[in-house]
Amino acid sequence: MPLFFRKRKPSEEARKRLEYQMCLAKEAGADDILDISKCELSEIPFGAFATCKVLQKKVLIVHTNHLTSLLPKSCSLLSLATIKVLDLHDNQLTALPDDLGQLTALQVLNVERNQLMQLPRSIGNLTQLQTLNVKDNKLKELPDTLGELRSLRTLNISGNEIQRLPQMLAHIRTLEMLSLDASAMVYPPREVCGAGTAAILQFLCKESGLEYYPPSQYLLPVLEQDGTENSRDSPDGPTDRFSREELEWQNRFSDYEKRKEQKMLEKLEFERRLELGQREHAQLLQQSSSQKDEILQTVKEEQSRLEQGLSEHQRHLDAERQRLQEQLKQTEQNISSRIQKLLQDNQRQKKSSEILKSLENERIRMEQLMSITQEETENLRRRDVASAMQQMLTESCKNRLIQMAYESQRQNLVQQACSSMAEMDERFQQILSWQQMDQNKAISQILQESAMQKAAFEALQVKKDLMHRQIRGQIKLIETELLQLTQLELKRKSLDTESLQEMISEQRWALSSLLQQLLKEKQQREEELREILTELEAKSETRQENYWLIQYQRLLNQKPLSLKLQEEGMERQLVALLEELSAEHYLPIFAHHRLSLDLLSQMSPGDLAKVGVSEAGLQHEILRRVQELLDAARIQPELKPPMGEVTPTAPQEPPESVRPSAPPAELEVQASECVVCLEREAQMIFLNCGHVCCCQQCCQPLRTCPLCRQDIAQRLRIYHSS
Repeated sequence: MPLFFRKRKPSEEARKRLEYQMCLAKEAGADDILDISKCELSEIPFGAFATCKVLQKKVLIVHTNHLTSLLPKSCSLLSLATIKVLDLHDNQLTALPDDLGQLTALQVLNVERNQLMQLPRSIGNLTQLQTLNVKDNKLKELPDTLGELRSLRTLNISGNEIQRLPQMLAHIRTLEMLSLDASAMVYPPREVCGAGTAAILQFLCKESGLEYYPPSQYLLPVLEQDGTENSRDSPDGPTDRFSREELEWQNRFSDYEKRKEQKMLEKLEFERRLELGQREHAQLLQQSSSQKDEILQTVKEEQSRLEQGLSEHQRHLDAERQRLQEQLKQTEQNISSRIQKLLQDNQRQKKSSEILKSLENERIRMEQLMSITQEETENLRRRDVASAMQQMLTESCKNRLIQMAYESQRQNLVQQACSSMAEMDERFQQILSWQQMDQNKAISQILQESAMQKAAFEALQVKKDLMHRQIRGQIKLIETELLQLTQLELKRKSLDTESLQEMISEQRWALSSLLQQLLKEKQQREEELREILTELEAKSETRQENYWLIQYQRLLNQKPLSLKLQEEGMERQLVALLEELSAEHYLPIFAHHRLSLDLLSQMSPGDLAKVGVSEAGLQHEILRRVQELLDAARIQPELKPPMGEVTPTAPQEPPESVRPSAPPAELEVQASECVVCLEREAQMIFLNCGHVCCCQQCCQPLRTCPLCRQDIAQRLRIYHSS
């Protein structure tokens, strides 16, 4: 149970009981008992002390309350000087007053079931105390002054933590009953404590060097202490003794009536003074109330003036805040639409079963590439192919140079090793010297070294791969969206609009997950291309001359998928339409079914679903755009190409970046500055959170994101192309 308790307000029933008991104690002819038990008191009221002092009460009963202290402030124990019985059991007392010894008339003290930790030393001054009950408290020892209680007859200390009794208890010759926990005692021993009160007192007397006498020899003087010598039999006989006793009782009664009349006069005088004080208090209250009304009126006027100015300022702030929130809402809607479109594109590409078919066709095509014909060997343009290889290797080396510089700088900051810098200088010198070589010498070296030819073919293969190019384009779009989301989140934090942060956080986490998935798919595609390259190398003829040059020339002359489909008979406008809707993976399906604009205008979304276009939104968009193209062709017939028109067959380089589905103006974002140094441009994406908030130099020592304080699992560098 805690040492301190909150004051609880008494219930209505307890308050009425207290008022009734106080009034009952003040009535004429009332007995000497003041009973205020079970009134839910947290402290004894001042009126109870005044009543005990004025009416000289002898019994004070305050049990079953919530008392934490016997003596409240501005009260004195001298007000209880006439009390003989004090009952305080079932309360929450933690200590008794140090001046408890002032209650010299006290004969019975009951503090059972409280929280007492110790007894005051002044308890030894209670020379008339006959019963002391401290059962069920938290006492650990008894004071030595307890031996000065010459009239004590009953002592109950059970239910405490006492293990030793003071030897001074041997001086209490009148003790008849001592209750304690014998099993927990150390001094006297358990055997002695279990034998009873007499055995305990005999042991203590023996330890103190005193002779033990039974309490019956000392009990009679204690009981007759309040009596007079007139109680003895006189030589005159019983008649004179009875007459003297009657006269004594009459004198006592007359004294009691006089004291009673005096108390009534004192009570009337006290009530008069109380009424006078109440009148003065009422006058003071009236004066203070008038002053308070004046002050309140002044305060109200000032408050109304301030509220008017404040409301004006608040309206201005609300209008400005509303305008900023509208701007943020519009920006958020644009970003949400782009994110939704990206997610739909990703789901569309995942669900397409034609990707597996295209991979299988590509594998078949790569196996066909392994066989080199004599015609291709004769028609090999060695100088042109070698020049293209030299350009491809130069570009690959430049990219590797940037990556090597970034990795070496990161390793230099972590390890702080000078040797890595020297090695990097050597690599720089080697690459620079290679770039400055004469072009004819580089071409001749490429023609001679099969490893360099193989490296050039691998770089061109990655560049030409359609799936790899699509993944790179989607990664670039997601990086741009993450940068915009980070800028929007920083702007919202500065405007203190925390109510909309959860939506941005969900979008950012979705983009982060999609970015990680695309990075895995990119790595997986590169592994597949390397496996194909390994198979080509294993199946190539060991004596075949210029094997990799022929493979490079064949890959260089390969036509894009859209060009092949146009040559097979698909309309150019239909191919451009599918590329604009990011649905290039459906080109083989449209070519297989020989679908045209006229045929599509007669189809429904259900027909497209049967063909293989599973996305409902894409079905409606394709049909709508086809109808627009046909309507425009009817107005201007020259816009519709003839069915037999074939596009040029010259090899064209496919675009490197995927065309975004959103308007280009929205993707052009302003450069975001680093939140750490506030100088350089933010270049690093932190995964898994997706924030773009740090430059390359400041992100190295960081282990958690500066914005959301989440652990950094992976860092991704953003390269802004000019």
